[in-house]
Amino acid sequence: MKYQLFTYGSGRAPHAGIVVGNAWLSLAGVADRTGQATLARSSVDDLLQRWETSQSALRRLANAVAENAAVFSDAALDAAQLTLLAPLTRPGVIYAAGANYRDHVAAMSSAFNMKLVLDPKGVGIAPWHFLKGGAANLSGHRGEVAFPARTQRLDWEAELAVVIGRHASGVTVGSALDHVAGYMCANDLSARDHFVRDKADPSSPFRYDWIGHKSFNGSCPLGPVFTPAEFVGSPENLHIKLWVNGEIRQDSNTSNHLYNVAEQIAHLSERTDLYPGDVILTGTPAGVGMESGVFLKRGDVTKVWIDGLGELETRIV
Repeated sequence: MKYQLFTYGSGRAPHAGIVVGNAWLSLAGVADRTGQATLARSSVDDLLQRWETSQSALRRLANAVAENAAVFSDAALDAAQLTLLAPLTRPGVIYAAGANYRDHVAAMSSAFNMKLVLDPKGVGIAPWHFLKGGAANLSGHRGEVAFPARTQRLDWEAELAVVIGRHASGVTVGSALDHVAGYMCANDLSARDHFVRDKADPSSPFRYDWIGHKSFNGSCPLGPVFTPAEFVGSPENLHIKLWVNGEIRQDSNTSNHLYNVAEQIAHLSERTDLYPGDVILTGTPAGVGMESGVFLKRGDVTKVWIDGLGELETRIV
C-alpha cells in the first residue's frame, strides 16, 4: 500500500505524519494504536537514519490503515488546516546540480548568446554540483519565504529532490539507486544579483558568491510530502511543472536530465561519502526567470508539481 510521510507543527515541536490513500494521519497516533513504539517516537529524519528497518514497519502500518481506516480515526488530521514543514527538518548536506536539463541549457544558451555544451556527458564533462545551506534554508508547503535583502532578481527553479537513505561511498551507477530512500518536490530559489561580487576584479577567482546566490532563509522549499522510492519507479520519467501566480513557467520531464539521478549519486559518492538524510537537487528545466528577465516579487506564489510527488506551494513575502 502506498504511503507518504510529512512533517507538521512548529519548527520547535515538529511531528511526523503519514498519508495513506486520502487519509492524513499522525504517525505517533497510528503507531501507538498498532503497538509500534519506535515509530511513535520518530521524526521523518529519525526514520531515514534507519531506513531499511523503518520501511518494513511503515509498510505494516500503512496496510493496517488501508484495511480498516476507521480504527485510526482518532489519529486523523485535517490536511487543509495543517502547518506543513519541510519533511526533513534536520537534513544532511544539500547538494544541487547545475545546468542539468537539456531544455534549460538550450534556453540559457539562446537567451544569453552563449556557446554552452548541450551534451556535456558526450564530451567527457563530469556532473557539476554546488551546495545550499541546511535547516535555515528550508521551507515547507504553503510556507512563506522572506524576500532576501538587497535582491532585485529572485528566481524560481522547480527540481526533483532525491533523499539518501543508505550510506554511499564510491558506488557504481548500477547500484546508486539502491541508496535512495525517496523523493520530494523542491524549489531552488536563487538570488541572481548576489552571484557576482561587483567590487571584485573580473579576473579574480573570488568574484562569484554561491552562498549569496543560493543560500538564504527559506531558499530551499521542500515537500509537501516525502515519497518512498518504491512508489516512484524510475526517477527519469516524471513530469515536472512550475507556476507563478497560476501562470505556467516550467513544463518538462526528468527524462531531460543530462546526468540522471544514478549518475549524480555515483559521481558525488566518488568525492565524498553520502549519508542518510543528505539531499540532492537534480537540476531545473527551461523556464526560469533568468531566461526572460522576469523575476519574483513580494506577494508572488509559486507552485511546483511533480508526477506522483504532490504540489509544493511557496509565497514570497
